[in-house]
Amino acid sequence: MENRKLLGINGLGRIGKLTLWNHLSLGYFDGFVVNIGRKVGRCLEDLLQTIESDSTYGSLERFLYGLSSQKCEIKIIDREQNLVKINGKKVKFLLEERNPLHIPWAEEGVRLVVDCTGVFLDPTVLADNAKGSVRGHLEAGAEKVICSAPFKIKDNSMSLPGDSKLFVFGVNHQEYDPGQHNILSAASCTTTGLAHMMMPLLETKATSRIVTASMSTIHAATSTQSILDSVPDAGTKDLRKNRSIMNNIILTSTGAAKALEQILPQIRQIGFMADSVRIPTSTVSLISLNVTFHEYKNELNEPEITRELLNGIYKEAAEGKQKGILIYSEQQNVSSSLIGMRAAAVIEANDTHTRTGFLSLPEGFLQQCGVNDPPEITMPVTHARIFGWYDNEFGSYVNMLGKLTTHVFENL
Repeated sequence: MENRKLLGINGLGRIGKLTLWNHLSLGYFDGFVVNIGRKVGRCLEDLLQTIESDSTYGSLERFLYGLSSQKCEIKIIDREQNLVKINGKKVKFLLEERNPLHIPWAEEGVRLVVDCTGVFLDPTVLADNAKGSVRGHLEAGAEKVICSAPFKIKDNSMSLPGDSKLFVFGVNHQEYDPGQHNILSAASCTTTGLAHMMMPLLETKATSRIVTASMSTIHAATSTQSILDSVPDAGTKDLRKNRSIMNNIILTSTGAAKALEQILPQIRQIGFMADSVRIPTSTVSLISLNVTFHEYKNELNEPEITRELLNGIYKEAAEGKQKGILIYSEQQNVSSSLIGMRAAAVIEANDTHTRTGFLSLPEGFLQQCGVNDPPEITMPVTHARIFGWYDNEFGSYVNMLGKLTTHVFENL
């Protein structure tokens, strides 16, 4: 295709398909080259039917135009080349190569690729690795590649290469250096939501002194889980993901806290724990963020950390620096209320809670510091619970991935 702005998409799973939908709606790119790496169904029409309908978000036409009378035209241009036109944009499907090294990005004129396979996440693996590597995209002609998942370096002795970095749009995307960064990760859906919940707290003086924090994500099901109970593969560590997601609430882990350290380096100074609870819904997840603050209000005349203060911080962020990315809501939401909501996170203000206790310094501690006949000294410690919704498929993650993708292309 001879379009000026071409986007390559590798993989057509949940994120790959919704990435195509998102950019069809935004209209920034002139065309798309989508590598699937295998035949789909019986014919090209079967592939198009898969693309134009979705069990969670409905039809592509309704996604683009709502309930208006406007139609989404899907037309086959060249059946032999698997070239179609969707909503006025040319889309070419590649069905032959699964190894990034052999995908003809240069031949197709693709400069930027979003890898949505969830397979090629180790930037330390060489491009010519027999099992494939994210670096293969670069050797195949792409200038930049964005992974739609966090990096996973398998060799613990290796560190993240200098040309690779994690980004969350609206938090640290301005650190992208086109002269240095060739392999990017858009982190995860949970890290994206969490980063936008933590940033206002870290950037506000009264709430920046965080002693410890923890997060639980009440997370919708993903395709890595079993619909019905199944036998785990050899070496599987988390047996619970092989239990039926349709019938269970499943405790599991998340790497969101570790990834957050790369997005917001201040987190490294905080004791931060994170876990995940999988539930049988198709999308929209909920972050329950617990934060303990050390207050100095008595000494420095700073405001108390209260529910009103925290909600005010988030409201200000949603109307200012994070406008259009963070939403402050005083409505009483349920998960289905947020399906398709284009926001990294939606703060559920009605359920923000705080409790303040007082920690007494041991008398012996002050004496060791040379204080004779020490007075009783107490320090206020406030614990807060903050809830944030995020549509872990389209509204939060794919939306923010799309913003990052556009930013990278504009700076090629």
